[in-house]
Amino acid sequence: MKTHHWMSTQFFSFYMTWGIFLPYWTGWMIHTKGITVAQASLIMSLGLVARGLSTLFAFPYLSGKFSSKTLLNGAGAGTLVAILCYIPANSFVSLLMVTLVLHFFYPPLMPALDSAAGILVQGKQLRHYGKSRKWGSIGFVTAGIILTFFTGRLGDEVILWALLLGTLIFVCLGFMRAPVILSKKPQVDQTQKRGMLQLFRIKHFSLVLIIVILLQAAHASYYNYGYLFLQEIHAPKYLIGVIINIAVIAEIVFFAIADRRFHKFSVGSLLALAALGSSIRWILVFSFPNVIVFCIAQTLHACSFAMGHYAFMKYLIKNIPHEQITKAQGMYSALALSWSTAVFTLFGGFLYEIEPRYAFIGMIICTIPSMLLALVYQKLELRKNVLISI
Repeated sequence: MKTHHWMSTQFFSFYMTWGIFLPYWTGWMIHTKGITVAQASLIMSLGLVARGLSTLFAFPYLSGKFSSKTLLNGAGAGTLVAILCYIPANSFVSLLMVTLVLHFFYPPLMPALDSAAGILVQGKQLRHYGKSRKWGSIGFVTAGIILTFFTGRLGDEVILWALLLGTLIFVCLGFMRAPVILSKKPQVDQTQKRGMLQLFRIKHFSLVLIIVILLQAAHASYYNYGYLFLQEIHAPKYLIGVIINIAVIAEIVFFAIADRRFHKFSVGSLLALAALGSSIRWILVFSFPNVIVFCIAQTLHACSFAMGHYAFMKYLIKNIPHEQITKAQGMYSALALSWSTAVFTLFGGFLYEIEPRYAFIGMIICTIPSMLLALVYQKLELRKNVLISI
């Protein structure tokens, strides 16, 4: 129970800050720092490149040198310092430099937390990943609801101070006593020394990775332009935060029931359903550019993000050796959550400037191939189960 409480608290406090950064940061830079949509898109895309480098190389390397708790505390402190540097930054170049530093420390907290949860589940110290992870989604929603109230009254300037306060709370909570296994310095063995390429020898890892890369890349336009698009379709400003958080409420519901309702679903089935839900989501936003349909489409975040993420975690826990978890998480974060999103942020920004709706329908260039590949993987799983039964 103590382990569940610790993991849930870490997820909650981190995703409170993520609930401020992810939906609002591009808009904050545009509205408070006076840069253009194109400049903000370039800054965030280059930030995602830095994030990918950090999670693909620095995070796994440091995971082999320091304990999970030390990594979480160090990355949290670095994030706090980087956010402080945004206060004097007013030019495109200074904002870019600060963003690159921020993305070195801040986003890697996500795979660090998931890696910690994976280690605890494999070690039988955490019973269910979903029950702890749902508190991250609750934190995301909580931040959005609170921020909506303050931005409505005080303007977009409050976004920076909210992120700063949330990060300070996360850093302070890092001093809580962690499960002993997470405070131990990792033992480096020959398997770890062989590096990340060893992961591709694990059956179907490359196929599952490609599917989740496509699934997560399809969120690029939503993450970066969803806030602006809601203003474009004349959503009431005081409701924008609520509308954004419909997606996370759907995510919470999914994570709350996932371990109980979806434990019998194969990884391939979950990925195929995630891709189908994602395709329907972006088609709806494109076809019916109004607030009500956008709200309905938000519920499909339970498929497009939560189900895809859960499927990858299920594959990881079942198939990836303990000593390779951080490397798999680093690769997933870099390729699925960073570099692919960076590419499609630029693609989405190009489409957005032509017609805002095009930025969303353009994302099916990811979702349709991911669905087809997921169906292929599903067949491979069925074939494997048949052979085992024989």
